[in-house]
Amino acid sequence: MAAGRPRTFCTEKALDVALAVFWRKGYEGTSIDDLTEAMGINRPSLYCAYGNKEQLFRKALDRYLGGAAELYGEAIGQATARAVAERFLRGMADALTDPGHPPGCLAVQGALSCGEAAEAIRRELNARRAAAEASLRDRFERARAEGDLAPDEDPADLARYLATVTQGMAVQAAGGASRDDLRRVVETALRALPRDGRKSRR
Repeated sequence: MAAGRPRTFCTEKALDVALAVFWRKGYEGTSIDDLTEAMGINRPSLYCAYGNKEQLFRKALDRYLGGAAELYGEAIGQATARAVAERFLRGMADALTDPGHPPGCLAVQGALSCGEAAEAIRRELNARRAAAEASLRDRFERARAEGDLAPDEDPADLARYLATVTQGMAVQAAGGASRDDLRRVVETALRALPRDGRKSRR
């Protein structure tokens, strides 16, 4: 059997380009023509290297969340529950307004813009966000067990609060909010948290 033609493009670099297209246009707003034009390849090359549009989006999402995992790891590794929350919120404010990529969050914006035709993608995005929230909840549960978080603090509520704030920040960033704008949101959110882990939020 004759060998297939070698690829003449870098699949990793092309995946980064596809990620940026999905980020700007959303999953449903991105067409195959948008992708092939931006990536500089034809349809057969796209299908051969990545599968269909949904498979390409999932690969791009994995790449995107791989970078986000670094921030979660840094936050969860902080010594106190408050430090976890502070590192997470400040890191998200900077990440959502990084000039090196489109503003906002691919996972949040993608889920908001998905209709019935892309229900599987919407569920996937929601599941990924839920898993990230669960990692924060687990860390706060450990903090409470260690006495760093007051007994009357609910780890699930605290994790949900942080997720809600950052998802709102993502929408704000996508709408044009600046880094300074989001940093002020972070300062307001932090005032709702205990000054140290052994004081109840009252």
